[in-house]
Amino acid sequence: MSTISTVAVIGAGQMGAGIAHAVSLGGYSVRLYDVNAQRLPLAQGEIAASLARHTGRGLIAQADADAALKRITAVTTIADAVTGADLVIEAALEDEAVKKGVYTQVIPHLGPQTLLASNTSSISITRLASATDRPDRFVGLHFMKPAPVMKLVEIIRGIATSAETHSAAVAFAESLGKTTTDAEDFPAFIVNRILVPMMNEAIFALYEGVGNVASIDKALRLGANHPMGPLELADFMGLDVVLAIMNVLYDGLADSKYRPCPLLVKYVEAGWLGRKSGRGFYDYSGETPVPTR
Repeated sequence: MSTISTVAVIGAGQMGAGIAHAVSLGGYSVRLYDVNAQRLPLAQGEIAASLARHTGRGLIAQADADAALKRITAVTTIADAVTGADLVIEAALEDEAVKKGVYTQVIPHLGPQTLLASNTSSISITRLASATDRPDRFVGLHFMKPAPVMKLVEIIRGIATSAETHSAAVAFAESLGKTTTDAEDFPAFIVNRILVPMMNEAIFALYEGVGNVASIDKALRLGANHPMGPLELADFMGLDVVLAIMNVLYDGLADSKYRPCPLLVKYVEAGWLGRKSGRGFYDYSGETPVPTR
């Protein structure tokens, strides 16, 4: 896209780092920021390791990987990240208050034409946009995890999102080699409205003793031809993220079928968040993940 050359990614967690990887590989200059400055070198290391894996598998050329890595600049202030950026992608925690707090810090440094996007996986784009000075230039860009690998990007228009902003978001995502799908601004959009309740139901099956972790995941891998079992996938997404999405669905749609499983709540309260914490429905402390139930 000729109108977008510099992209700021706010949040250097697993999603933010993955988005930075995908965007830089698409040829854009990327500024990566996180409120925790110690997270930045870790994110850069994760991106470098991911690029190395891709070159090792012959998916990209070494020269392209080297160039992509050079296009990513880690910055330690919001101002340095977003000043002069053509597109800002917020990839903060899946918490509405946190995201709105980011926008408060970002807005004073944005140019009048800068596009603002959220990678939220469930929260209302209309509501998030209302906390900014540019609801017409605000859009949902929901990358799937892991962002460098997964081909889909959900594009979500808020009620005030302009047609021009929507078109720019679609063109930008497609320039990264992604396929886009339009989702209406309802809780959790398309993918997570369908996927996350399935995980929650698997957790209920575990909670009620229908099967153990290994049997439930095996049943869905082999019985439904899923590449990962639902409990394994929940660990991969992060159980805190799964719970946050279920709460958005439950609060937003007021339907008891979206009630988060008490076992999911208990795991999150224990800090057992899945792969990123080393323990969830599997224990990741050894070479091979071991079911915890």
